[in-house]
Amino acid sequence: MTIQASNPESDIPGKPTSAARITLSHIMTGSDTNLLGTVHGGVIMKLVDDAAGAVAGRHSEGPAVTASMDEMAFLEPVRVGDLVHVKAQVNWTGRSSMEIGVRVMAERWNESTPATQVGSAYLVFAAVDADGKPRLVPPVIPETERDKRRYEEAQIRRTHRLARRRAIKELRAQRAAEGIEDA
Repeated sequence: MTIQASNPESDIPGKPTSAARITLSHIMTGSDTNLLGTVHGGVIMKLVDDAAGAVAGRHSEGPAVTASMDEMAFLEPVRVGDLVHVKAQVNWTGRSSMEIGVRVMAERWNESTPATQVGSAYLVFAAVDADGKPRLVPPVIPETERDKRRYEEAQIRRTHRLARRRAIKELRAQRAAEGIEDA
């Protein structure tokens, strides 16, 4: 696999995956719980979005906004007193968009047991200028075999996102042409 080191449209030099990788850690408290007494999924999703946004902004060197969230998977419940670590990195870059991969780990704050993975997600961020218009981002340069695998998998997810969007658009156009009105 050949990874471009710069964006040919703007000659922006590429940045290694490690340049924007972060870990956000947070202790879960009673105010984070749902009706079942475990941490509310929305709390975890906000931490995921926060970490991904920090990575997107760091990689693109400016503002970036959430465009989509794919495959948010909750693997295990998170409990009050868990120390949650949200690990995020850029997996893939396009002209102005970036896929950020996020892994959510949890461990008891007062135990020495290793953290376990409790969730994962993929988010797409778009870099924007001061007027909210898309701006070019540096290409990401995968450094490790794991980074290269994530890059390749991100390209597959992008292809699926675009195909799904195209298929839905075509279906809606077909229904409109048939005079079927959606409420």
